[in-house]
Amino acid sequence: MNSLLRFLDASPVNFLAVKNIVAALEEKGYRRLDPCQPIGAVEAGDRLFVTKNDSSVYAFEIGSKALADSGFHIICAHCDSPTFRIKPHAEMIGDGGIVRLNTEVYGGPILSTWFDRPLTIAGRVIVRGKDAMTPVTRLLHVQRPLLQISNLAIHFNRQVNDGVKLSKQKDTLPLLGVITDELERGNLLMNIILKELNRHGEVRREDILDFDLYLADATPACTFGAHDEFISSGRLDDLSMCYAGLQALLASPASATTKILAIFDNEETGSQTKQGAGSPFLASMIKRLAMAQSGTEEAFYQAVERAFMISADNAHAWHPNYSEKYDPTNHPVLGGGPVIKFNAAQKYASDAASAAVFAEICREAGVPCQRFVNHSDVAGGSTLGNILASSLPLRGVDMGNAILAMHSCRETGSVADHDYALRAFTRFYQQ
Repeated sequence: MNSLLRFLDASPVNFLAVKNIVAALEEKGYRRLDPCQPIGAVEAGDRLFVTKNDSSVYAFEIGSKALADSGFHIICAHCDSPTFRIKPHAEMIGDGGIVRLNTEVYGGPILSTWFDRPLTIAGRVIVRGKDAMTPVTRLLHVQRPLLQISNLAIHFNRQVNDGVKLSKQKDTLPLLGVITDELERGNLLMNIILKELNRHGEVRREDILDFDLYLADATPACTFGAHDEFISSGRLDDLSMCYAGLQALLASPASATTKILAIFDNEETGSQTKQGAGSPFLASMIKRLAMAQSGTEEAFYQAVERAFMISADNAHAWHPNYSEKYDPTNHPVLGGGPVIKFNAAQKYASDAASAAVFAEICREAGVPCQRFVNHSDVAGGSTLGNILASSLPLRGVDMGNAILAMHSCRETGSVADHDYALRAFTRFYQQ
């Protein structure tokens, strides 16, 4: 559990999550592929990975049987979470020299949960390279409280506890600091960026070309409860599934079947990016691996037909204060084990056949298993499983661990469920 908490703290945004996953893969002997170059020979036991946009990563452990003969077992998750993106020319200076940052909402956060808590910034900064087509990426994570979105006092908003509609442009702008020198005017954020980057090699101000920076909770992840049975952290949706998939991949023994871990980006905004589940990138990489093994495109199509996918994205846990929001007979609980998700409108990839496969995997792993269906009067969300299946027609199941307060700045999960998911995923990779 402590390793999960450390991973969450070190992965405040997608770019850093991928960096940390890549580091774990390389430590275990996985070799980076350059998609610009030919794949080359592919042998049983090869451990390979490739990234896209610095924000998605795909790892492959080649099985002892050819892809065409045994297919592949793939666990998919996503590394992005709802937050706020810092806009260009972000500094807004008010009375007394107070600086706010102009932001826009990424995904669908519960806005009120971001108020009156210490926040920081993280992401990537693009620095001038040797020519216009090859800029350099530098990752950034300010590891201290830096910002805060402050509420309006109740004295000026007597209806605040009756429900208030929040403006994303006005109400959610974070305080960055106070200008203490005229030279800081319009430069406060850039000064912070430069100071952080220069901890790891000199960067000149004029060489900073652009950035993708986001807000993140600065409070460390932790456990709580009478028996420390709960997890409290931002980004449990879906970094907890990313980490369980990674741990299972690294812990599972060599297999006859090729194992794949696919960590996508931009699920929270629809997956329709080059690094999202709607992209053909993963399909093209699997096709290239299959053709490197067999020399024929036919091997790829055979592999897809023999494959099985676990789309791992967290599910809604039953909330004891809001029983009426849940289906009366299918409401998973914290600590009850992995949750298979169903939807009659096909927002999830699960069907009876694929759910049966995953339930059996859980049984073999000695893990309890739950099922989730939306209350028929409550619209539910979707995930990446059926989006990926539109480009890779995989047999598969949508599942996840049950959590409370999904899309809050801090979500609540179960310590036991993380162990259950890890055991189920490890068993899946052994099939």
